[in-house]
Amino acid sequence: MSWTAHESAIVEEGALIGDESRIWHHSHVRSGATIGVGASLGKNVYVDSGVTIGNRVKIQNNVSVYHGVTIADDVFLGPSCVFTNDRYPRAVGAWDVVATKVAQGASVGANATIVCGVTLGEWCAIGAGAVVTHDVLPHQLVLGNPARPSGWVCKCGRVVSRDAARPPDSLKCSDCGGVSA
Repeated sequence: MSWTAHESAIVEEGALIGDESRIWHHSHVRSGATIGVGASLGKNVYVDSGVTIGNRVKIQNNVSVYHGVTIADDVFLGPSCVFTNDRYPRAVGAWDVVATKVAQGASVGANATIVCGVTLGEWCAIGAGAVVTHDVLPHQLVLGNPARPSGWVCKCGRVVSRDAARPPDSLKCSDCGGVSA
């Protein structure tokens, strides 16, 4: 085993954990979950059965990733962000899991809520406390409740435009020199 877990963490038999991944205090990874190489799960993180988490993903404290959520490589999930997985939840009756996809490099701010059935595009940024009810485009910045387009971000995370309309073919970042499209 080349991954580590704090003694208070629960990693069920049948969970697949990639090399160099770290699982911190009071986290729980269910059987059937897959976590990639070099991932970091903060304190009190829950990863449900059937969830796939990519390589180099950083999940901050108090995040639950429920069945139906797929997280690609290089994603950042801020403290206490929330994923849902049923559009019509009830304590009794049918349960209908609706898939949510988080693409490579996406960042989700603290206390944001991601309503099931959406796709968060590559290198997008979700502001702290936002409530995402629709797909987010690659490199798009969304803020508020409900989350609304508020600009565009570079791969490095810096805002490159506050124009919420679709950007030109590319925007050059003044910090890293990178180009986002």
